[in-house]
Amino acid sequence: MQSAPSIAVWRSLALLCFAVGGAVASLAQPAPAPIAFDEIASQAGVDFVFNNSATPNKNQPESVVGGVALLDYDGDGYLDIYFVNGAAIPSLKKEGPQFRNRLFHNNHDGTFSDVTGKAGVGGDGYDVGVAVGDYDNDGRPDIYTVGVTKNHLYHNNGDGTFTDVTDKAGVAGGVYDGNKKMWSVAAAWVDYNNDGLLDLFVSNYVKWEVNGDPLCLMAKVRSYCSPQHYEELPNTLYRNNGDGTFTDVSVETGIAQHPGRGMGVSIADYDGDGFIDIFVANDDSPNQLFHNIGGKRFEEVGAAAGVAYTQDGRIVSGMGSNFIDINNDGRPDIWMTALPMQTFPIYLNRGDGEFDNVTERSGLAWQTLKKSGWSNAVVDFDNDGWKDLFAGCSDVLDTIEQFTSRRYATPNAVLRNLGNGKFQDVSGTAGPAFQLPAVHRGTAVGDLDNDGRMDVVVVVLNAPAKIFHNVTRTPNHWMLLQLRGTKSNRMAIGARIRLTAEDGSKQYSEVTTSVGYAGSSDSRVHFGLGASKSAKEIEILWPSGIRQVLTNVQGDRIIPVEESGNSSSSKK
Repeated sequence: MQSAPSIAVWRSLALLCFAVGGAVASLAQPAPAPIAFDEIASQAGVDFVFNNSATPNKNQPESVVGGVALLDYDGDGYLDIYFVNGAAIPSLKKEGPQFRNRLFHNNHDGTFSDVTGKAGVGGDGYDVGVAVGDYDNDGRPDIYTVGVTKNHLYHNNGDGTFTDVTDKAGVAGGVYDGNKKMWSVAAAWVDYNNDGLLDLFVSNYVKWEVNGDPLCLMAKVRSYCSPQHYEELPNTLYRNNGDGTFTDVSVETGIAQHPGRGMGVSIADYDGDGFIDIFVANDDSPNQLFHNIGGKRFEEVGAAAGVAYTQDGRIVSGMGSNFIDINNDGRPDIWMTALPMQTFPIYLNRGDGEFDNVTERSGLAWQTLKKSGWSNAVVDFDNDGWKDLFAGCSDVLDTIEQFTSRRYATPNAVLRNLGNGKFQDVSGTAGPAFQLPAVHRGTAVGDLDNDGRMDVVVVVLNAPAKIFHNVTRTPNHWMLLQLRGTKSNRMAIGARIRLTAEDGSKQYSEVTTSVGYAGSSDSRVHFGLGASKSAKEIEILWPSGIRQVLTNVQGDRIIPVEESGNSSSSKK
């Protein structure tokens, strides 16, 4: 007679069955479809080239450009594209059509038409970045451009044209040393004091004068200088007065007391106190996190919050930034780009006013160690319910290949969110065109053809811009929420959204156009739903303080949502 198996044997058998069952289950699960893009700029009729007017003197702005915006300027339901452009050096004026900013109208058929002349937004100086927001609450997006020369505010007239209202509005840019224009890189529209009017935060870079750059040699080759050779500048905050004018409140709010080398700027209410906070990625100086104190002043808490430096206390060359919930826990996180050997840091919001640097354990450290990143975005490209990462990549120095093994032109990067705190670089399977190297700079993300898959527009220095049309083949579902405030703040910038899918999973987002570096993205809020065909519940906390709940919302469509005074409503 055989003896009964021991407990240890039973445990071993159970573990074996569990392992085999798990293996069978995993084999039964189809592999996710590759995130894939087609590059369609040429066939779409978008022939924009950013002309940086490169000179032998290596003027610093030549490398630190340029931005692009996605906006529906004419309200037809389709995103249009606006590019800023450089200017001649040393005049810093747009001396020919090759320097014009350009606006491309979406024709709804995969093509675009240049309407710059009619719109009146060609610009006149050396521009770097662009921000989109509805500053007068007339329901039409306005355009604000920033750069080395005068910043410009273009008011949308609603008839396909814009009017330059910069001087009347008082937002031409900050000054230093009496009358020298601050070099601005990016801007964000944000209602910092919750009065229903969009205010304007501008990130400023360094003190600079044309043809006044120091002589910097790399292996006896003149190159662009390190930012350390230039003096830092404070950022600028303009309060919207509600009458078409703005007041510079940088000093009274505490913003002006903290100089840096401002690059990408992004916004979110990271501590849930009802007031929007501001993150600035700084180039070769500590990152800044401006904590909003009751809509009256800001305290700079970057170091205390754990986002000013890397894990080992190093300063990085911050470029683009995103301030959004990455791990679906309801708290806005921060992801930024930097230069080779610095990684692209990711900071997860702990919920206690501090962030954890998870760059290493997320897998981003080794996957981005050798990359040089500019603009970036956090967006769900495959609609699986987890936000992925995109980085526009290339080196800073056009001379880099003369003294290192690095390349000036490089491919962009896309990293899939695996949903377990890890990311996987899937750039190699994102399509042949995606893998082509170029000198990439600013980017903007949005759904150009309203098919539920998020596309990317990328600026290239002295070469045609790229439009990466998302062609990911996936059965996953999606929705785009187009929020419209009625009490005030018509673009609903700052609105917070919690979506509960029909399978019970939750996602969170906030309305903003300030994404990445020097650019402005789709103001509509995109959610990938995975296998869920609908959302069980969507809770919206509007900037006005009104809480609105939608129930049983069907997916796979664009859903306009108007601010309602009711505590709840439904959307079939």
